[in-house]
Amino acid sequence: MSLLKTPAITLRSRRWGEADRIVTFYTLRFGKLRGVARGARRLKSRFGSALEPFVHCDLNLFEKANDHLHRVTQADIQESFAGLREDLERMASAARLANLVNAITAEGDQSSRKFETLLAGLRALQAGHDPGLTALLFQVKLLELSGYQPRTDHCVTCGGELHKTGEAKGFRFSPMAGGLVCDSCAWRRPDGGLVLSPGSVAFLQKAGQLTPEALTRLTVAGPMRRELDTTIEAYVTVVAGKRLPPVDFLAAEPREPAYEAKRWP
Repeated sequence: MSLLKTPAITLRSRRWGEADRIVTFYTLRFGKLRGVARGARRLKSRFGSALEPFVHCDLNLFEKANDHLHRVTQADIQESFAGLREDLERMASAARLANLVNAITAEGDQSSRKFETLLAGLRALQAGHDPGLTALLFQVKLLELSGYQPRTDHCVTCGGELHKTGEAKGFRFSPMAGGLVCDSCAWRRPDGGLVLSPGSVAFLQKAGQLTPEALTRLTVAGPMRRELDTTIEAYVTVVAGKRLPPVDFLAAEPREPAYEAKRWP
C-alpha cells in the first residue's frame, strides 16, 4: 500500500456497513477517487464533519493495489462551507456542481483547473452570490474543462457558418449535438433543438472565456436567464447520460423536464 496526500473536496458520501462511509472526492493531485472511512458514522469518529458534502480538506488515504476503493485515514478541514448546508437554495446549487463533477468525471481523471473551478464555485456560493446564476455559470465552466464546452461558433452538424435569423427567432441549440445548429440542420434533427437568443449565445461564449474568479461578474435575468437555465439543464442531462438526481437531503418536488432526454435515439 502507498500513502496518498492531497487537497480534496467531498462530492458525496453514503453509508456502508454498520459504522463506515464510502466517500467520493475530487482531489487536486489524483482527480476523482473513492475511499472508505472506517468508523466515520460513530459518535466519536476521528473524522468529525470533515466528510460532509462540499468540505474542502487535506486528505490522507492509502491506495491498495488493484483496488479503486482507497482507505481514508485522515481528513483535516480547510474550508467547511457550513453556510451551504444551512440554506436550501445554496445547498441545492452546491450539490448541482458536485453532482456534475461526479457524473462527468472518470476516476483518476486529474485536472487542477477543474478542482480550482469547483472550489471557486463553492466559495462564490458561500459569499452569497445569486445561487441559481452561480450554479449556471460554474456548470458552463466545468463542462468546458471536462471537454464538453457547448459549441457556439459554427453549426456542429454541417460545420457551416451561423447567420442571425432575427432577435425574435434567434439560434437553435441541440443538446444531443453539443452546440448550435443552422436552420437546415435543426429541422432534420430528431430533437429539433432549443431556441437561443443572440444574447444568450454571447453569454455562453463569455462564460467560457472568463476565469473562475471573474465568472460572478456576469449577470443575466428575465427570459434570457430562463433560456439559459433550460439549455444547460438539457445539455447536462445529455452529457451525464441521465437527469442528475436531487440530493437526498432536499425535499424537492418532482417536475417534468423541459427537454425530455428519453425521446432521443
